Amino acid sequence: MTTKVMPFQLSAKNHKQGLTALLVAVFLCTGLFSTWANAHQVKAAITTVLFNPRTQNIEVMHRFNLHDAEHAVKVLFDKHADIMEEEKTQQAFADYVSNHFALLNGEEKSLDLGLVGFELDGNHFWVYQETAQPPELDGLMIRHDALRDLWPTQVNTLNVEGNGPLKTLTFTENVTLLEVEFNNEHH
Repeated sequence: MTTKVMPFQLSAKNHKQGLTALLVAVFLCTGLFSTWANAHQVKAAITTVLFNPRTQNIEVMHRFNLHDAEHAVKVLFDKHADIMEEEKTQQAFADYVSNHFALLNGEEKSLDLGLVGFELDGNHFWVYQETAQPPELDGLMIRHDALRDLWPTQVNTLNVEGNGPLKTLTFTENVTLLEVEFNNEHH
């Protein structure tokens, strides 16, 4: 059995239907692009606070969208600041993040976090901090205000790992200090 393929004839009716379908597709794509563009307007960062049993340190890893960091340095430091090319701008942003993040013990005393470093990695800018684990730590109070002074809608999500079950905190709106308890699970 053979199938005969007929050449497509573009009649006025087919042309009108094709044009309508094309316009619908364009509007759908434009709508999806608009939705995607608006979705990117959400300012968000992810931070991990890791209790590392091997080093006995608390390691902090902040991940910012590079696009957000690029805009932030222009507002924070200089309209010509370039986080992608200038190490001094990268250092200044890492210092800014360090100054807007704190871990406090049960007596509300700040743990001495040191800046370990920073790096560009694809579409992200990372800032690394660490401190020695205190011998007794029943919980932490955490402040994470990075970029929230620029954008009130900035959402900073923080995961605490390596000291009992995973704990997730979310800094939104007017929240400036959140707390996690370890229930004597410290290793």
